[in-house]
Parts: sequence; structure tokens; C-alpha cells
Amino acid sequence: MTDGRGPSSISGESLLFLTDEQLRQGIEAMFFAYRGFTADPDRILDELAYGRAHHRAIHFINRAPGTTVNNLLNILGVTKQSLNRVLRTLISDGLVESRVGKNDKRERHLYLTEQGKQLEQTLSDAQRARLRAAFRDAGPEAVAGFKTVLEAMMDPEMRHSFIRLKDSKP
Repeated sequence: MTDGRGPSSISGESLLFLTDEQLRQGIEAMFFAYRGFTADPDRILDELAYGRAHHRAIHFINRAPGTTVNNLLNILGVTKQSLNRVLRTLISDGLVESRVGKNDKRERHLYLTEQGKQLEQTLSDAQRARLRAAFRDAGPEAVAGFKTVLEAMMDPEMRHSFIRLKDSKP
């Protein structure tokens, strides 16, 4: 975000006194950046008649193989009904496998199939390429600041989930 004179013209001290206009520009930049970030995966998902909810489920199942449906509900912050619709489709299409829990037979543990892993890789490759290019252009200090801002914007319980996920080994 800039104040009209370039990205380096906002000092740490002046960040405490951002104007409403500067904040509005930041909000708009986030909207447009999100559109760019999701554009490539959206095209791939559209060809398969899937949406972003399918992408998010595939991403987090890949990130934590064997995750439970309840854990996925907490991460995604969606209703059980909404997640069940997504999971039914992914399971029937052969992308996700649901296994009964060993200790608790009521639990369902989710895993990507080989086909699901391939789709996740394709979707993530597109997003990684966009992030890699943006991070390279912005430089290491901007990347560190960006990560700090994103974490600061998270609700405390989401930040806790994010940190737990970030600290786990893929």
C-alpha cells in the first residue's frame, strides 16, 4: 500500500496514522489481489464443475492427511451441511477417501486419493507461481511485513489454528 509517493514512502511511524483513504486503498488492493490469487484455480475448478469450497477442502485435506470432518469444519468455518455437500462430491468423484476412525468409529478421517493429490498439486502450483513472482518482486522485507499483517488480521482462534497448522510438518 502506498501513500501516492511509492511503497517506500510510508515509514513505520506513519503507519500508525494511516488515513481513511489509504486504508480504503488497502482494502481495494486486497480485493483485487484475492481475485488474482484465485483466478487460475477458479478456471481449473470451473472445468470440473467445482468451486472454491472444493478447493479449500482439497487444500486442507492435503495439508493434514487423516484430518477429521470436525477439524475441517473448524478450519473452514462452514456449516456441516455445506461441507457434507462438498465432501460427497469429492468422494463420489474419487478425489477424497473417508475412513472410519480407529479409536472412535463415529469419526471420519479424510485423505486425498492419487487423483485428488494431482488436482491439489495443479491448483497449488498456480497459486505458488503467483505468490513466488509477487514475493520476488516485493523483496524479503515486504514479504515479512505482509505475513505479519495477515496474521495480525486473523481472529485469535484462527491465528491459533493457523500457527498449529504452520508448525505441523506437511
